Amino acid sequence: MKAKKLLSAAAVLAAGALALSGCAGAPAEDGKVTMTFWHNSTTGDGKAYWEDMVAGFEAENPNVTIEIQAIQNEEMDGKLQTALNSGDAPDLFMARGGGKLADVVKAGQAMDITDKLTDATKTALGGVLSAFDVDGKTYGLPTAVLPEGFWYSTDLFSQAGITDTPTTVDELEAANDKLKAAGIAPIALGAKDAWPAAHFYYNFALRACSQDVINEAAASRSFDDPCWVTAGEQLADFAASEPFNDGFLTTSAQQGAGSSAGLLANHQAAMELMGAWDPGVIASLTPDTKPLADLGWFPFPEVSGGDGAEGAMMGGVDGFTCFVDAPSACPDFLNFIAQKENQEAYATAFQTLPASQEAQGVVTDPALKLLLSAYNDAPYVTVWLDTLFGQNVGNALNVAVVDLLAGQGDAESIVKAVNDAANKS
Repeated sequence: MKAKKLLSAAAVLAAGALALSGCAGAPAEDGKVTMTFWHNSTTGDGKAYWEDMVAGFEAENPNVTIEIQAIQNEEMDGKLQTALNSGDAPDLFMARGGGKLADVVKAGQAMDITDKLTDATKTALGGVLSAFDVDGKTYGLPTAVLPEGFWYSTDLFSQAGITDTPTTVDELEAANDKLKAAGIAPIALGAKDAWPAAHFYYNFALRACSQDVINEAAASRSFDDPCWVTAGEQLADFAASEPFNDGFLTTSAQQGAGSSAGLLANHQAAMELMGAWDPGVIASLTPDTKPLADLGWFPFPEVSGGDGAEGAMMGGVDGFTCFVDAPSACPDFLNFIAQKENQEAYATAFQTLPASQEAQGVVTDPALKLLLSAYNDAPYVTVWLDTLFGQNVGNALNVAVVDLLAGQGDAESIVKAVNDAANKS
């Protein structure tokens, strides 16, 4: 993968947790350190990966003990924000860059690790590291690059007589019609969790708005260009074609066989719009908990008349940030997990794309290789809009999109929700 820079938190800044153990660690009198670590891998190979990484680091650093808390993905942001606000934050926690990270940095809650990352780490990660930059300093380490698109069942497409993947929204709607005619739910959507529904709006906005407009909106955290309304109107038109599974408003994204990922995993729906983490989630929900054998991928289709560059992608990074008062073992652990063999193990465990360019040779899954090729060819990649705009504005955006899909809002109300939230932040 070429070194691709995502819009970083610097651009943004420049223009139930009580039951969890937080509390930044400190050396004891005997020199031993206990460090707390929060991640979002609650089951399967991903959970085992972090247990293995911690065990390996502790073996090399016998004075360090890392206490792990695995938190369900949809609960992470809220519990982490509560912990940060209470002063009982974990030493190491999940982060995704953008406005969310910029807000944490602005609050003085993130460690500047610019000079704490090794040269080997910086070389391996290259331009992807910029996703965790704020005002020229680095406040976290990416572990995965996560461009988005449609994951689909090639068997169900064949069953419906679909021979080519859609390249335009009109073709996508035509494919949906064929799937419905064959008695197959076209698109699985976990709108109960809000953000999966909002990703449809993000992608329509990516097609409707130019890169400059998106960057300007990231700096101002407001929607002033008409393209934001256009994106909402296009989403409303698409939703009117009834492309989603029955009950999508009450369907979760990743929890169990009835989730949107579970519907695809069990051939109850033909496709799902998600980032590069999806193959691993789907595999955990198949009947035999193995990778879905007929999983394919194609990019979000083009939309005529927009100002976005052809081939532009929505995406992001997963990674980790050290709390400002975390022990020195925290950046040491980040350097440890950035090592080639550990990033290769990450890619295998999560069935995704590692952030380290040196480790990307381990990616052999055909669908992931298609995604990686599209990512490399993309003129630019825009970070998830809720990440880009920060938690308060991002949450307002996501809820407004769900309201539109539920018939309780429209394109204008999405823009109003974002601008109202920005004015309050």
